Amino acid sequence: MSLEVNKVFAAVLTAGVVFMVSGVIGGAIVHPKRLETSALAVATPEPAAAPAAAAAPQPIGPLLAAANPDTGRQIAQRACASCHSFNEGGNNGIGPNLWNVVNGPHAHIEGFNYSAALRAKAAEPWDFEALNAFLLRPSAAIPGTRMAYAGMSNINQRADVIAFLRSLSNEPAPLP
Repeated sequence: MSLEVNKVFAAVLTAGVVFMVSGVIGGAIVHPKRLETSALAVATPEPAAAPAAAAAPQPIGPLLAAANPDTGRQIAQRACASCHSFNEGGNNGIGPNLWNVVNGPHAHIEGFNYSAALRAKAAEPWDFEALNAFLLRPSAAIPGTRMAYAGMSNINQRADVIAFLRSLSNEPAPLP
């Protein structure tokens, strides 16, 4: 029985020696070059003088007169309806119901669990420019928001969505 244990030990030892010798021989034949710097190094961005997120978006007011609320409805159904509802008295989803949001306060639905960043802006209205900045990039417009939406880069689409949101009221806000 002790002879079997010796055989297993010898097999493991022999395999280790074979792998070690083949590594030494392979290194002698191939001559690998060591890199001076890591090939996987991640470049750290240099701090900018002013953050790009602080740049104001293009004004939306001039585009609202020609904006199409029906196109905005289609875009909102595609991009926003998974989290928000749009009908009067509608239920909140992951995000709040958006009825009467234009010119309403930032935290316009009582009892909804808004992020601390949005609750801090509760006294400020969702005017056209605030909606424009938020739809462009929510995390830049209100740092700390829980909204996981990346943003809408096309200003004409934002104007259409804002026109649609404006229509979600019994008394739509006047255009600028």
